[in-house]
Amino acid sequence: MNFRIVFSNSVKNNHDSVEDELEMATVRHRPEALELLEAQSKFTKKELQILYRGFKNECPSGVVNEETFKEIYSQFFPQGDSTTYAHFLFNAFDTDHNGAVSFEDFIKGLSILLRGTVQEKLNWAFNLYDINKDGYITKEEMLDIMKAIYDMMGKCTYPVLKEDAPRQHVETFFQKMDKNKDGVVTIDEFIESCQKDENIMRSMQLFENVI
Repeated sequence: MNFRIVFSNSVKNNHDSVEDELEMATVRHRPEALELLEAQSKFTKKELQILYRGFKNECPSGVVNEETFKEIYSQFFPQGDSTTYAHFLFNAFDTDHNGAVSFEDFIKGLSILLRGTVQEKLNWAFNLYDINKDGYITKEEMLDIMKAIYDMMGKCTYPVLKEDAPRQHVETFFQKMDKNKDGVVTIDEFIESCQKDENIMRSMQLFENVI
């Protein structure tokens, strides 16, 4: 599902029909009212209607499980293997950890990624890198994410990256972020490092380009 394309498509006179679907659809998961999602996100009601149309087209049940998420995501990175990164991304969207991403989950995450403040985006990125959700990022977790990104980008990077590039990348960043040298990065260390170091900020923004 190319979310950016879905987002930019014209509504084509389907505003009322989408609202009707939100009220009438007999799907397994019923989305929250558009007005509530509008209040909870940075999208307008019209934009939410477009996004819901695309989401429902790909996920008729109203929710997407991890395997379907991976299948959809892999279509946009045919040059590499996006399986592992899609797994991490799915877990970041699945905020209640129930094994499914609803339209509400999707909208709340997408709202931050596309229109959130720097602070909100960094909080979201920290959650992505904090794989086991214990409130800290370890070097191993950061390396797992970086490897997944490199695997997904495949051979499209130029110049071609060396095999140990992800590890070198992580060693440099982790050394800068782990201020007190305790072997983990807290959310405060993460945000402070990203905001103070332009190189880290640019690299951390990589996740935005692979959503």
